[in-house]
Amino acid sequence: MSRPLLALERLRKSYGALRVTDGVDLAIAAGETHAVIGPNGAGKTTLINQVSGAALPDAGRVLFDGRDVTHLSIPARAALGLARSFQITQILPRFSALENVALAVQARCGSSFRFWRPVAADSALNAPAIEALQAVGLGQRAQMPAGALSHGEKRRLELAIVLAQAPTLLLLDEPMAGVGAEETRGLIETLHGLKRRYTLVLVEHDMQAVFALADRISVLVEGRIIATGSPEAVRANPQVRTAYLGKAA
Repeated sequence: MSRPLLALERLRKSYGALRVTDGVDLAIAAGETHAVIGPNGAGKTTLINQVSGAALPDAGRVLFDGRDVTHLSIPARAALGLARSFQITQILPRFSALENVALAVQARCGSSFRFWRPVAADSALNAPAIEALQAVGLGQRAQMPAGALSHGEKRRLELAIVLAQAPTLLLLDEPMAGVGAEETRGLIETLHGLKRRYTLVLVEHDMQAVFALADRISVLVEGRIIATGSPEAVRANPQVRTAYLGKAA
């Protein structure tokens, strides 16, 4: 069996007496789309924080492409190809969509931030920014102020900002959060296109998106992985149905 791109080994994290991550083991292969699901309070955000570098585990290791990154910072992990989006959209509303993404390209390239000069006027930043916007279906919105985009378009813009970091693996924290049914369908289609090019780890409550996109699913309950398998196997798992999906799943 080939080495996983991302491996979590016995991750534990507590806040006071509350153990939020309780010995999590998980291996994700290159090219896989892996969803992590579970009820509110299951520890999903804490888990993804440990993977991205936003939280340090109390015990265990995070391995990325065979390298121990447990103690690396968020920027250091991003430089290795591990990038994350957030549940709450983080954009600069007065900047255009293109400028938002061009700034992310500029940060990746290590350039100084020249706010007195429009970054989108720099072709070295402009070209990859346009490519990222086109990849998420926002090519026609490049010059629009980010604050004027719809909520679903803002979620797409955040994806473009993540793509501008030239990642190998994308950690997507509830990309469907707050998005209506029609825009959810569009985002699912966009992520279908991205999964052909990237390894995706998807933390999501929207089961339509999870079952449409995931190659495998892990179910987190009370800080522990109770099941991992194909969407069909997870849907049929009695323990999962009782703990999370419900009888109607």
